[in-house]
This record gives sequence, structure tokens and C-alpha cells, in this order.
Amino acid sequence: MYTIYVIFKSFPGKREAFIEKVKEEGLVDAIRAENGCIRYDYYFSEKDPDEILLIEAWETKEHQQIHINQPHMARLRAIKEDYIISTTLGEFVLAD
Repeated sequence: MYTIYVIFKSFPGKREAFIEKVKEEGLVDAIRAENGCIRYDYYFSEKDPDEILLIEAWETKEHQQIHINQPHMARLRAIKEDYIISTTLGEFVLAD
């Protein structure tokens, strides 16, 4: 399993609106339906009201690489421009 984390820093007060927008446009469902997607979940920081943690788990790194080139990901990147200041990525391996 290939797992990555993404930490988003939203514009002040736009954290929940960002999540609602991507859900409203069907992007979360589209991503979760992709071949190889095991998990795609957003979490809110209790410490920072403008921080979002995304955990993505894929069957393989190749599945995740295909994912980032899907048409709905271009829409997600466009939405981020209105809500997100910065994005930090990392990867890790979880034992089965």
C-alpha cells in the first residue's frame, strides 16, 4: 500500500468551505471511485482552524500517479486557488 499525506493551509476561515466545495462538485466521490484508491479522507486540525490533513492510500504508487493526472484533479487544483494558501506533501509506509 502506498500512502501519502497532504497538509493544506487554507485562507483564514475557508477550511470548511473548501471541503464543502470539493464534495459538492463530486470530486471526493470521483477520487474514491478511482482504480486502486483505498482511502481518501480529510481531517481538520483541532489546533489550527485553517489546517486540513488529507490521507490518501493507494494499492500502489503507480495508482496514485495515475490519479494525479485525472481530469477531476485539474478541477481540484483550480478550486484550491480560491481556498488554499499552501500545500505540503509527504509519504509513508503503513504496515499491513
